[in-house]
Amino acid sequence: MADYVAYFGGQWLPFSEVKIDPMDRGFLVGDCVFDVARTFNGKSFRMKAHVDRLYRSLKFVRIDPGLSPEEMEHISEEVISRNEHLRADVGDYQIWQFVTRGRGRWAHKAGPAVVGVCTRQIGFSRFAHLYSAGAHGVIVRTHSFSSDALDPKVKHFSRMNFNLAELEAGDVDPEGWPILTDGRGNITEGVGYNVFIVTGGVIRTAGDRGILQGVSRAMVFDLARELGIPIVEEDLQPYDVYTADEAFFTSTSPCVLPVTRVDRRPIGAGTPGPVARRLLATWSEIVGVDIVAQAGHFEGRGLAPSAGVAHRHPGLVAHEPPAAFCSRPAAGSFDMPDTSPCSWLRVT
Repeated sequence: MADYVAYFGGQWLPFSEVKIDPMDRGFLVGDCVFDVARTFNGKSFRMKAHVDRLYRSLKFVRIDPGLSPEEMEHISEEVISRNEHLRADVGDYQIWQFVTRGRGRWAHKAGPAVVGVCTRQIGFSRFAHLYSAGAHGVIVRTHSFSSDALDPKVKHFSRMNFNLAELEAGDVDPEGWPILTDGRGNITEGVGYNVFIVTGGVIRTAGDRGILQGVSRAMVFDLARELGIPIVEEDLQPYDVYTADEAFFTSTSPCVLPVTRVDRRPIGAGTPGPVARRLLATWSEIVGVDIVAQAGHFEGRGLAPSAGVAHRHPGLVAHEPPAAFCSRPAAGSFDMPDTSPCSWLRVT
């Protein structure tokens, strides 16, 4: 059973030895911000964008991590390199960064902050089959946080509304993925993923006033521009979702996840749409990994988790990944090195 090396409280130690203080405000009242990146073939993807978002959250909630963004990025990359020897069994990693305010009865007197960076296996089994079957969305009654209360652009641990949304979605569809709205009924986001629809060849999504500014969401904007697909930000209502030609979610691990039903209604033809498939193929080209093939091949074949890690999912072999999952990175400024251990094979 793998026990990954983590950075916690200024020390490097096995993840099984990371101990959370029950009096830490991050545990007591969710006084913590975090971010999650991932690797492709062991190389981080848009790590700077994830760290920049983390530091915007830290600045907004007034937590001083005691580290510069450059130091946080360096530590995150070191977490990847220190665990490289274990990657052959799991393929690729999620990289979690979190910062709590520390101990203290009052926020303005609490501290010092506690910083952690750890890795865990990507949860392929949660979504691998959905690339072909499509996810089921459920528009729930629970709302996103209003920017008047807690700005959704902050990635934080105060997520009880997400928990309630998951319960509501499960009441409607056991396979349901929650879709939240704002106080006016406009579609906002999911519980850790952004929501897109396609109508008449145009990709449509909510503006970022009331949602998390997803790194994967930004990647879709880049891909759409590269591919010449129109993309707009606008208010969307359930009507727009029900009548769309296709829909998809974006998130760090699955990248682009097709959605084929919402509230038990088929979206478009009820199958993954051509725009989502095209985005996935191009994303795969850029990162040098066939994203769909990787998830599908290794679904359910992971090792037992260590120290409470919730997922058991492997990925590609560390140094010589199977050619079937490799693709040639496309030229362009997508924050990935223009090299791949995959013999320059193309996605098929």
